[in-house]
Amino acid sequence: MRPAKPNLKALWNALDEAAFGPERILNLREMLPTAVEARTKADVWLRARQVMKPQEVLIITGRGNQSVSGVGIIRQEILGMLPSLRRRGVVESWREHTPGSIVVKLAPMSALLLASKRRRDGSNAMPEELDPASLSALGSNTLRLLRELAIQNLESLGVNDPKPFIEQEMLRAFSALAGSVPPGEQSEERLRVAIRRALEEISD
Repeated sequence: MRPAKPNLKALWNALDEAAFGPERILNLREMLPTAVEARTKADVWLRARQVMKPQEVLIITGRGNQSVSGVGIIRQEILGMLPSLRRRGVVESWREHTPGSIVVKLAPMSALLLASKRRRDGSNAMPEELDPASLSALGSNTLRLLRELAIQNLESLGVNDPKPFIEQEMLRAFSALAGSVPPGEQSEERLRVAIRRALEEISD
């Protein structure tokens, strides 16, 4: 009687979990999403992981062997979105891990804020999301942290008297960080986590 062949798929999964940990793996292959759903899930997940700690994460897309054309549609969708996330300061780089998975290196929070500043510099008009009224719904603790971040950002840029620019910088930072916070009951708490993470990077 021949010995049973080892389950290579299970072995690779175990190695990935040991290397990344379950909290740093997004398994789209098991979720069986549509291409649009996969893009949305990956976008939200990557932004949330960036807030927690910028590091390498693993996205399992599958090879697409079961698709009609044999082409990995989910894989193509994820690879297609990564350049946009890099321009927006969410992703730093990525590489193929296996034919069915991608390792993504997340950008630091400072890159997210810098990308937002570059977009603002390209236009004199204030986007709707930067309406000062957008800050009025935030709690006092969140505003205090946001103000602290704005001041530190301005001082790091060499602004000697930051007072005239604080509100505008608070709006810009809020606009940049809000996109990394999934909507829900604890969204403001998650926003405070993102602000604290950005403050830690500036202080390092």
